[in-house]
Amino acid sequence: MSESTKPLQVLVYSDDVNTRQQVILALGRRPHPDLPELEYVEVATEPVVIQNMDSGRIDLVILDGEAVPAGGMGIAKQLKDEIYQCPPVVVLTGRPQDAWLATWSRAEAAVPHPLDPIQLADSVVALLRARVPATTSVPS
Repeated sequence: MSESTKPLQVLVYSDDVNTRQQVILALGRRPHPDLPELEYVEVATEPVVIQNMDSGRIDLVILDGEAVPAGGMGIAKQLKDEIYQCPPVVVLTGRPQDAWLATWSRAEAAVPHPLDPIQLADSVVALLRARVPATTSVPS
């Protein structure tokens, strides 16, 4: 499988299985034709987030800022502080006014609850496009 067709690994963290499912349903297998398919790694606890991130196989992280006992914003900050070339992070905030907290956590994007599938997909596509090499050649 070539690098351009290899599925992208998206880690989705929330203590709430319904939130994880909302994210996965909103994005689907392929949120944009220019991107490879997505494969999801569903995670419900902070230690498993860290374990998966240490594997180096994750291309994008989506963290629920409202998760308990470990909130996504604190985990985002830890990942950005501790992982060299950390993959992009999207934080799901409790409300739009909490976007400043996502900035503090160094997340590249924030999407508020209730989740808007279009806003989530737009954020994810923009972040993944920057990580995926272009597949079309430019004539010289």
